[in-house]
Amino acid sequence: MSGADIIIGVDAGTSVIKAVAFTLSGEQIGSASVRNRYEMGRDGSATQSLARTWEDCAAAIRGLGEAVDNLANRTAAIALTGQGDGTWLVGKDNRPAGDAWIWLDARAAPTVGKLAAGPHERQRFEATGTGLNTCQQGTQMAHMDATCPDLLDRSEVALHCKDWLFLNLTGVRATDPSEASFTFGNFRDRRYSDIVISALGLEGRRHLLPEIVDGSKQTFPLTANAARQTGLAEGTPVSLGYVDMVMTALGSGVHTGERGVACSTVGSTGVHMRAVRSGDVHLNAEGTGYVICLPADDLVTQVQTNMASTLNIDWALSVAEDLLGEMGQRPTHADLVSRIDGWMERSVPGALVYHPYISEAGERGPFVDADARASFVGLNANHRFPDMIRAVVEGLGMAARDCYQAMGEMPSELRLTGGAARSAALRRVLAAALDTPVRISSREEAGAAGCAMMAAVAIGAYSNMDACIAEWVTPLLGPAEASDPALVPVYDTLYTSYRNAREALAPVWGDLAAARVAQGEKQ
Repeated sequence: MSGADIIIGVDAGTSVIKAVAFTLSGEQIGSASVRNRYEMGRDGSATQSLARTWEDCAAAIRGLGEAVDNLANRTAAIALTGQGDGTWLVGKDNRPAGDAWIWLDARAAPTVGKLAAGPHERQRFEATGTGLNTCQQGTQMAHMDATCPDLLDRSEVALHCKDWLFLNLTGVRATDPSEASFTFGNFRDRRYSDIVISALGLEGRRHLLPEIVDGSKQTFPLTANAARQTGLAEGTPVSLGYVDMVMTALGSGVHTGERGVACSTVGSTGVHMRAVRSGDVHLNAEGTGYVICLPADDLVTQVQTNMASTLNIDWALSVAEDLLGEMGQRPTHADLVSRIDGWMERSVPGALVYHPYISEAGERGPFVDADARASFVGLNANHRFPDMIRAVVEGLGMAARDCYQAMGEMPSELRLTGGAARSAALRRVLAAALDTPVRISSREEAGAAGCAMMAAVAIGAYSNMDACIAEWVTPLLGPAEASDPALVPVYDTLYTSYRNAREALAPVWGDLAAARVAQGEKQ
């Protein structure tokens, strides 16, 4: 396309759908966003409308057109990423077969337990590198097959969020190598695996799995209908990116050539990953974590993910907001966030243990337990709210350490992204908890940048991904922030207490879950 000098990266996250414009050399020049919406049910369900998600995506792209002059004619390519896991079922005429079960949906927990005890579970894990949990499309489909098979019967293809948007933009039913291999395939060859599909009990549903397309090597043209809805030009190349976790990591510096580097995204969830060759993957005995392909030959990310990261901070601040509201005051969330660093300064490091398992879906990394719940350990009458806030933040550091320990060696350097990375107090906690330097990237929208980088390679703006990384990623990394030598031994001790308490509390979580079920039955 003559004169085209922009790549659009679309990141369809859990909270927000963003459309971001980048120059071919990686400079961000504009963005637009639309709030995402999903529904939570008392039965553990978490669902999202497919039709509304596409409408919101198109609206975000149109909003970008209002922010960037002559966007349609200047766009060289569009790229997509989005929230991972979940099940987005599509039926006849590419219409939704029902609302999506997103990654927060916990209904598949009973099926996860049955599959985890199956005779072929270890084989499935060694192929995918990924532990079973309620978030995944494979376990959700197995649960659907057992409890509501008519939903699968009326479906023609099972997609993920970004795949659904890609279908609306191009008319092509496809998924990418990252989600395909950690759900139904083998991360070594990036293809579907008969062993994995059989272990999930889904041989009879294999026809629902779409074609696997690598968006760093192949693009598809924007349809006339999608062009009308987005305001872009028909025929614009569209690249199907990888899942948002690795796109964010790619844009933040998980792979820039140095050995031992890791990347953590501290957002609603906590995502902790390191880039390794497929032959160097460390598969733990517990069978947890993810192995997710990067858009580079034989390069994968080994990943552990916390179900909830800053959601724990949001919960603590909402408690304060509710209490103040009862007194006739109503501070904004931003007002309370601005006080966190001050509260941290007025509290003692390592005084309390906090387990950040605030999600109703429990925990998935580095262990899987749908019944896991958050807790404070060590409270006494002298502790106040700042002490509890510090414990919550330190809990995120302990969870990160727990995750990296499950992947083998601790990182030699941590690249940090996510909104919470702006907190100097959080960076100090993470550096000391892992005893490693921390660096942050000045890249504002790393997920959108990661998929845009794939499109840049696909259309030939760069000869390969390493060349793109050298211009889009490396120059944006800030200086290393060293760990505090006074805090490191404090957090070594705290981590021992964190692990001991976590293991001791597991039976209590089960008892509480049984009580909740019994209470529900009475009602």
